[in-house]
Amino acid sequence: MPIDPIDDPINRRRFQRLRWTIYAILILAYMTVYFHRMAPGVVAADLMAAFHTSGAALGSLAAMYYYIYTAMQIPAGVLADTLGARIGVALGCLVAGAGSVLFGLAETFEAAAVGRFLVGLGVSVVFVGLMRSNTQWFSERYYGVISGLTLLLGNVGSILAAGPLALLLHVTSWRSVFVGIGLLSVIIAVLTVLFVRSRPEDAGLPSVRELEGLPPHPPRHQHWLLDLRGVFATPAVWPSFFVMFGVTGSLFAFAGLWGVPLMRDVFGLDRTDASFYTTAALTGFALGSFLMGSLSDHLGRRKPVMIGASALSVLAWLALILLPWGPGWTGLTLYALLGLSAGGFVVGYAAAKEVVPPGVAGMAIALVNTGLFLGAAIMQPAFGWVMDLTWTGALIDGVRHYTLSDYHNGLWLSGGFALLGLIAALFVRETHCRQVPRDERPAL
Repeated sequence: MPIDPIDDPINRRRFQRLRWTIYAILILAYMTVYFHRMAPGVVAADLMAAFHTSGAALGSLAAMYYYIYTAMQIPAGVLADTLGARIGVALGCLVAGAGSVLFGLAETFEAAAVGRFLVGLGVSVVFVGLMRSNTQWFSERYYGVISGLTLLLGNVGSILAAGPLALLLHVTSWRSVFVGIGLLSVIIAVLTVLFVRSRPEDAGLPSVRELEGLPPHPPRHQHWLLDLRGVFATPAVWPSFFVMFGVTGSLFAFAGLWGVPLMRDVFGLDRTDASFYTTAALTGFALGSFLMGSLSDHLGRRKPVMIGASALSVLAWLALILLPWGPGWTGLTLYALLGLSAGGFVVGYAAAKEVVPPGVAGMAIALVNTGLFLGAAIMQPAFGWVMDLTWTGALIDGVRHYTLSDYHNGLWLSGGFALLGLIAALFVRETHCRQVPRDERPAL
């Protein structure tokens, strides 16, 4: 009597092995995404000196990544739901690799901007592809946990782009670093083509739901444009969008560019010492993502976690402005608190995917992710712009020197963005960590 493929132990072992191989490759790609995102904060002075830029211009160069990343999130969601993670991530890593090499070799501001643009274009498809892959290879019951683990591991890239990068710059140039990370991206693209499969069915395996004894989700049955319109027309998706925009967008703008210069200008720390404060913020963010994703699954609730995390973010920004603090444990604690509170954003991906049909989960994830990067794209140059308004004209080694009051301008703006995120969290639809049927309309 033939063995049912669902009950075949060999299939189950192969499923586990392939699932974690795919996850490891996509996580490695995701680490490079975070590295590119946060590295300009550590090399900010080098970039200002190399290209003779103002604070606003530097913010625009760093935010070039966010501009294209933001614009590409919806196409990335469509790509993930139609062609799958394998094709999207492989192409994305190739483009990002080319952009990183160009950025590292650029002799002019314009060439650097093009390189940064290509990096943002390439990496823009990686996260949504990874999260869509997780919906195919992991159980719905643990999506909060696996999302938190994904952000925790991905943030290793951002941590490497802080303190460790500052130490590396003692022995090599920032240009060599970006050329090297570009070549690594090309290698990841090759690994993706060779080993990643978008769905278990593509490898001749049963789906996760079939392994759990459940019927598979029905396939998408209409053109992706109609599916995309349906996602945009789902009101319950949008609160998560604005939580991302305000809470996490403000953190990414600060940690990715202005957190290191603040410690350097205001407290006189060198780049290496200052970078450990953004390392604290990014470590807090990584741990917060995992802890809050796990807490949400444990409680069986999405909304309270998002509200609590958003409120904590507002308080952290106010503490940076109003409380006496400086280098040492007070500064490290406040930076870590900023990151920890922003980690609650990870629950927004689960909250969004659970209020749309499973076949368009990638589009829902991409839509809310757009909010995050739109917020960062606006905040990064805006932070520099509001500081330029009160800049005294001081220059040190050709680099603009800002005072604490200048930085307070940017911190107040960041706190306002976080407050917007808190207000949005109040309108998140509670799904109780399960897929909400389309005809079910739970109360807010």
